[in-house]
Amino acid sequence: MNAFTSQPWFWPALIVIVGLPLALLLLNELQGFLARRESSYAKPIGLLRNWVLPACAVYLLIAQLEQADIDATWSKIAATVFGFLVMLLLLSGANAALFGAARAGSWRERLPGIFIDLGRLVLIILGVGMLLSWVWGANIGGLIAAVGVTSIVIGLAVQTAVGPVIAGLLLLFEQPFRIGDWLSTSAAKGRVVEVNWRAAHIDTGNGIQIVPNAMLATGSFTNLSRVQGASYQAAVTLAFGPDDPPGAVAGALMSVATGLPARVANLPAKVVALGEAKYKVSVPIASPADEGGTKALLLHRAWYAAQRAGLHLDEASPDPEAAATYVETHLRRIAAGLGLGDEAVAALSGQSRQLLYTEGEIIQPVNSVPDAVGFITEGSVGLMVYAEDGRELALGSLSAGEYIGGTSLTRQRMITGVFALTDTTIVSVPRDVMNAVVQNNARLARQIGDVIEMRRKAATDALAEAAAGVR
Repeated sequence: MNAFTSQPWFWPALIVIVGLPLALLLLNELQGFLARRESSYAKPIGLLRNWVLPACAVYLLIAQLEQADIDATWSKIAATVFGFLVMLLLLSGANAALFGAARAGSWRERLPGIFIDLGRLVLIILGVGMLLSWVWGANIGGLIAAVGVTSIVIGLAVQTAVGPVIAGLLLLFEQPFRIGDWLSTSAAKGRVVEVNWRAAHIDTGNGIQIVPNAMLATGSFTNLSRVQGASYQAAVTLAFGPDDPPGAVAGALMSVATGLPARVANLPAKVVALGEAKYKVSVPIASPADEGGTKALLLHRAWYAAQRAGLHLDEASPDPEAAATYVETHLRRIAAGLGLGDEAVAALSGQSRQLLYTEGEIIQPVNSVPDAVGFITEGSVGLMVYAEDGRELALGSLSAGEYIGGTSLTRQRMITGVFALTDTTIVSVPRDVMNAVVQNNARLARQIGDVIEMRRKAATDALAEAAAGVR
C-alpha cells in the first residue's frame, strides 16, 4: 500500500478524482445562490467552475508525463491554457469587485465600457507574454520593443485620424451627457438616443442626427437636461401695448402659465417685466421634450387671456363696439329663452362682457366662488370634480344656450370646476346685476336653484362612487 501511495502520480490523481467533483458541486451551489441574489460575482464563479478547475485537473494529470521520458509539450500546453483561464478568472473577479456594485454617480459607474475593455485587453496581452516567458521560456523583451516601436510609427502616421477618436474617448470618460439627455449643439438639438466611441446619435424629431464625439469634445454644447434648479424652464417673451397696466398684464400671463398642463405642479411660474412693454414668462416643466408644446400652448392661450383682459398683445386691439353688439344680441336671445322682458335685457347688457376661451382653459376653478353668471353662446364646456386621490372625474358637458356660475347668487363655493372643451364664447353677467333680475322673477330663481342642486348632486354621487371604488 505504501508503495502504491508513494507513486508521484497518486496524490495528483486523488485530488482530481475526489477533489474536483466536490469542488464543482460546492461551486455550483454557490453560483446558484449568487445568481438568485443577482450578484456580480456569479459570473467569475461560473468561470471557475466550468473552465478553470477542469483545466487545472487536466494540467495536473498531463504534468505527470514529465516524470517519464516523454516530450512534455502537452504539459506546457495544459499549463498555458490553465494560466490563461486563471488570468481570465482574475480579470472577471476584479471587474465584479470594482464595477459590479458601483454606486450611482461614482467614477466606477460613470467609467465608459470601452475603457474597461481596453484595460482588459492590455492586461491580457501582458499576461499572455508572461505565460510565454514562464512556461515556454520565450524571450519577450524583443517582442515588446518591436511592438513599442511599431506603435509609435503607426501613431505618428495616423495621428490626424486617431486624434478625433481619442477626443471622443475622453468625452466618454468625462460623460457630460447620458442616454436620454437633451442636447443643444451647433449641429442639432434633440434627445440623445445612442452614444458610442465615434459619435452621439441625437433624435431631433425629424430624424437621427449623427454628431461626431470629436465635434462635441472640441466645441461647446448645452445639456438641457442638467439644470441647476428643480426643473427645466420653458421661457417665452411677449410684447404688449405701452398703455397696458403692468399689473393687469402680469396677472393675465400668470393665470395662463399656471394653468398649463405641462407645468410642474409644486413649482411656480414666473412673469418678469423686461421693459419696453415686454414680459418674460417662465414655466417650470419636467423635461425639454415638453418645451415646444408648452411654448406653443402658452402663446395660444395668451391671446385669449389678452382679449378677456382688454390688453393689446402684439399690438392687437380689442374692438369694444363689436363686443358690445355681440353681448346685446345674444342677451336678447338669452332673455327670450328665460322669459325676461326688454327691461331685464337693458339691465343685463349694461355691465355684461364677452369672454373668449380656448380648448383646455379653466373657466371656473374647483372650490371657487364665482363673481358672475356665464351664459354659453358658442362652443361647449365640461364639468369635472376632483376625487380624494386627486383623480379628475368628468360630470358631463354644457353647450350653447346653457349657463354656469349659478352659485354666484348664493355665494357658495363650487364643488365642480368648469373648463372649455372647444373654443368657447361666454357672455358674463356680474353677480349684482344678475341678482337684481332674479329677485324680480321667482320662476327664474327656482330654475337656477334647481340647476345648482342637480349639479351638486351629480358631483356628490361621482365622489361617492369614486370613494367606493377605492375601498
